Amino acid sequence: MSEPIIIEIDMPADRERFTLPLGVKHRLDALLDRQDRGDPLTPDERNEAEGLVDLAELLTLLKLRAKRVAKNVSDSP
Repeated sequence: MSEPIIIEIDMPADRERFTLPLGVKHRLDALLDRQDRGDPLTPDERNEAEGLVDLAELLTLLKLRAKRVAKNVSDSP
């Protein structure tokens, strides 16, 4: 059974930094577009796409948490 861990990090004020770089986003879009058209991806391309999706999801989660932290800080007396 896994155990949760807590990691404290300083969240940058610029939450927009929690996005895929444009070139990486274009690569992911290209892979997903090919897949959607029914063109098979190689195993390496599939692994690349899955890794990029995982990274995009992690960045989205970090952005949402940073937004929540910023809101809590601004709501504090």
